[in-house]
Amino acid sequence: MAEAKTKPTDASVADFLDAAQPARRAEDAKRLVALIREETGAEPVMWGPSMVGFGSFRYVSPSGSSTGDWPKVALSPRRAALTLYGLKDLPEGAALLPELGEYTEGAGCVYVKRLEAIDEDVLRRLVRIAWQREDDGTRDA
Repeated sequence: MAEAKTKPTDASVADFLDAAQPARRAEDAKRLVALIREETGAEPVMWGPSMVGFGSFRYVSPSGSSTGDWPKVALSPRRAALTLYGLKDLPEGAALLPELGEYTEGAGCVYVKRLEAIDEDVLRRLVRIAWQREDDGTRDA
C-alpha cells in the first residue's frame, strides 16, 4: 500500500502563519487556528510545508490501495483563499456546510476568501463534527 506524503513535522506553526501572504490571510488564519484550538482542545501541528492540522485519523482510500494519517481538521492560508480540510468529510458536516456562508468547494476542501463572510457559529459546529472523525473502517457510513 502507498503511504501518504503529507505528514506531521516539527516546523513552527507560528512562523508559517506569520509568513502567509497577503497579511490579511495571515491574520484570518491565526483567528481560525485559535477557533479550532478552542473547539478541539488540541494544539496545531504543521503537516507538510503548508498545512496546519489538528488531531489525526487513519484513512484507507476507497480502492484500498493507499493508507495513511490525515488531520481531522486542517487549514492552509493560500494566497487566493483560506483552504479548510475535514469540514465535509462526515455526512453531518456535509449537510451543515450550506449554512456556512460564502465559500466554494474543492474535492476534499472548502475555500473561504473572507472570514467575515462566513457564520462563525456554523464553523464552530463544523469543526466539532469533524473532530469526531474516527479511523476508516471503525465507523459505519
